[in-house]
Amino acid sequence: MSVEDIEAGRGRWQERYEAAARKIRSGGPGGGGQDFRRTTISGDEVAPVYGPPEGADLPRFDRIGWPGEFPYTRGLYPTGYRGRSWTIRQFAGFGNAQQTNERYKMILANGGGGLSVAFDMPTLMGRDSDEPQSLGEVGHCGVAIDSAADMDVLFAGIPLGEVTTSMTISGPAVPIFCMYLVAAERQGVDIASLNGTLQTDIFKEYIAQKEWLFPPQPHLRLIGDLMEFCVKEIPAYKPLSVSGYHIREAGSTAAQELAFTLADGFGYVELGLSRGLDVDLFAPRLSFFFDAHIDFFEEIAKFRAARRIWARWLRDVYGAKTERAQWLRFHTQTAGVSLTAQQPYNNVVRTAVEALAAVLGGTNSLHTNALDETLALPSEQSAEIALRTQQVLREETEVANVADPLGGSWYVEALTDRLEAEAEEAFARIKDMGGDGTITSGLLRGIEDGWFMAEIAEAAFDYQQALEKGEKKIVGVNAHTSTVTGEVEILRVSHEVEAEQVRVLAERRKARSHTEVDAALRRLREVARTEQNAVPVILEAARAEATLGEICGALKEEWGDYREPAMF
Repeated sequence: MSVEDIEAGRGRWQERYEAAARKIRSGGPGGGGQDFRRTTISGDEVAPVYGPPEGADLPRFDRIGWPGEFPYTRGLYPTGYRGRSWTIRQFAGFGNAQQTNERYKMILANGGGGLSVAFDMPTLMGRDSDEPQSLGEVGHCGVAIDSAADMDVLFAGIPLGEVTTSMTISGPAVPIFCMYLVAAERQGVDIASLNGTLQTDIFKEYIAQKEWLFPPQPHLRLIGDLMEFCVKEIPAYKPLSVSGYHIREAGSTAAQELAFTLADGFGYVELGLSRGLDVDLFAPRLSFFFDAHIDFFEEIAKFRAARRIWARWLRDVYGAKTERAQWLRFHTQTAGVSLTAQQPYNNVVRTAVEALAAVLGGTNSLHTNALDETLALPSEQSAEIALRTQQVLREETEVANVADPLGGSWYVEALTDRLEAEAEEAFARIKDMGGDGTITSGLLRGIEDGWFMAEIAEAAFDYQQALEKGEKKIVGVNAHTSTVTGEVEILRVSHEVEAEQVRVLAERRKARSHTEVDAALRRLREVARTEQNAVPVILEAARAEATLGEICGALKEEWGDYREPAMF
């Protein structure tokens, strides 16, 4: 890249930075009157971004570029975190809605910037708490939600018009979303003003997490319905968070997480285009969810490569013209799979390192895991430590002073390029599998043939072998195993929670209008047989207090179940 081009880019960045700073100082996003000057802890002033020395000729600098400019390798905003810090969004949910509501209020009172809902296994599988398959699982890995009435309790005293809420659920995402809308309506909130994120990503369920309800095509139909509904009715809401986290937790490499996640995202872009939606309208409503694992520099490179790949594909392949449609915005969670039951206080260190990688990689929001999550749901004390980990990073370390501070590092740039190249190889393989030149067909074929599962399984096996041979070390597991640490006190969800949830569910069933529920479910079955958008009908059922199991059951009657291919 020529000296002239580099200097022109520096000038564009300077203009954007100053314009954004003026807007924020005058009261725009980020707060009025903000001081943009930053110093080291020793008092030396630091620049907002660093690049090549003036007059330097750096080949291929266009792949690195400047913050806030295509290809966004160095971040989406010219001001970096100076103008817009990452959101502290702690993932939480356990027991019943009342218990989780109390935890949310604690998180918000202690500086959390948004909520992220964890659901229990029956809810994730679209089942009611009183179904036989739910026995022993109610409230144990998240909060139990059976109907809109539970959503009322979950967010009682939390103004949904003011707090952004993320919900980590995919198979029954649309019914759960409709219950959330009903809770907002009952608070008197105009649903058109809601802002938040719903996971909804069904591709990763078939690839990694295995929490689906129907065959792929009906799930994609519901996701398309949701995308249409939100574009028209709730323009700020993000109806689809494409999740690489679960792919990585299943054992994939960083490159596989990057490639499979972005391929899933391209599949949803193709779904939106097939519905006749304008990519410049719906693409800004897509978001991503990545894992921050323990290999510090590889994770930073992964996040940088993800932004660059997404921007290029959205512009050059799918025709997105606006900057926002080319932006990859993502939430990060530190790696649950890296935590150990042995010497659990070591997990605080692991989480801090992983969180730092996410921040240096430019994450837009962040969840930090608690030290006891490999043993149980977080206790209140461990949840506070996890929250404070982010706050120490943000308030004490000064790492947010400079945008993409590792940009230009020979190692980081080489890793970024390598991960991008490996991802592109995977995209080509996926397209070839489909046979019609689309990513979507390749995804469906790869799921049907078990290709994704086999790739992840092989990567997980290789890593396990490296651990067993001692080639990879985990402190407390296969290295430095002696310890003075005693048992950690963990959160235990009482069986009484399940009994009470089932009792309350029975009372609510008696109190509702069975005529309204039956009519809503009958209408839902009828719509499932057509191409009509199903979201308004599911919303009608949620308003009538139809349960999650009843809504999902009605759809299963029309669309059937799914069994994944057996792999040997």
